[in-house]
Amino acid sequence: MAPVRRRRGSTATALLAVLLAATACAPVADRRPGDLRVGYDSLDGTLAIWPARGDLAGDAAVTAAITDAVRDWRSPADDRVHLPSSGILFSGEVDGAPLALVAADVPGHSASWLLQLTRDGDRYVVARAGEYTDPGYLVYSDVLPVLTGAGRRYLVSERVRRLVGPDGKALATKDGLSAPVQVPACRAVPVTASLRTTESLPRGRETQRLLDLGTDVVDPRYPLVDDETGSGRRALTGLDTCALARERGPFGSIPRRIGDRDAPGSVPESWPMAKVAVRSLGELTLGRGEPGELEQLTWQSATDTMTAVVYRPPGRGAPVLSPADRVGPLQAYRLPVPDQPLVVLSWRSTRDSSLSVAPGTPLLVERPGLAVMSEPERPETVSLAGAEKTHYRSVGGR
Repeated sequence: MAPVRRRRGSTATALLAVLLAATACAPVADRRPGDLRVGYDSLDGTLAIWPARGDLAGDAAVTAAITDAVRDWRSPADDRVHLPSSGILFSGEVDGAPLALVAADVPGHSASWLLQLTRDGDRYVVARAGEYTDPGYLVYSDVLPVLTGAGRRYLVSERVRRLVGPDGKALATKDGLSAPVQVPACRAVPVTASLRTTESLPRGRETQRLLDLGTDVVDPRYPLVDDETGSGRRALTGLDTCALARERGPFGSIPRRIGDRDAPGSVPESWPMAKVAVRSLGELTLGRGEPGELEQLTWQSATDTMTAVVYRPPGRGAPVLSPADRVGPLQAYRLPVPDQPLVVLSWRSTRDSSLSVAPGTPLLVERPGLAVMSEPERPETVSLAGAEKTHYRSVGGR
């Protein structure tokens, strides 16, 4: 039986004891000792959540070839898959070619990976590898993203009764794998699952909302984000998710650190997991033009609550995105507006709070909880004095 790992910031925490209460590991004929299991051993009451799927699931030679490929694969941090606690969730012919999907447990600095394998000659190779940003096992989810030549598909657990795609239509599934659906390259779209009644869900769940961030979100970034309240769909309307994911974009700008080094090949620490939301900071007028809208994004990553600002210029101009900043008493964002880079300062205003900037610094916006100024050429320190403590941030000089 696989060990229980807790998920932070997730509605699934209460389910874990039930999901791994017993095993449902069916043997595969002539499976070699040390081969990956086919299916996964989690149960919800008597329901096997991830049984063996696909028309090649019982082929021992295929299982052996998949195992060899997974054994040879390494994460960006050079960690290996722990085969005894991993499993082949699907193995079959899709779109005329073999496809395997493996839930890979990677101990150490990485947790759970969804490996997508294809056949190359007489062997299997890992074609895609997405890291699940939640600290828990991938198999605690009920919908997993798959990208094939025909478009986006989703592999669903046995708890899923109905899956609705971005176009609002129900998706047919066979052996747990959905029919292909067209998902934009760089735009967030909704996917909704209805979950059947089980021991852990005595009333089922009609609307488990997810956001698919688009098919051009590159590995190892995991493209599905929990959107329980629907706030993420509203927050990301009109935004380019590929731009959000870039190195200087909100979702990609805080790198993962392993030990004392950045790990650029791993999922950024700022990558969203859940609770994407937006709030308006008010209008921002640049020069003599029409006012644009300044917004603040917030989201939950695997480790922290993150924020960023978005400037939506008037007309049809592309939104301008800041890098991410962890939630703190004084938020400081660099907003790279073309020809006029800005610094946006945000805080929770109280009668005891007071913002200080360098003498003579002109503020384009100055109101309780918000200040906007041109980015200084040299580093400057700004401070927020409160009733008990003063907070400092360095801005400019890039």
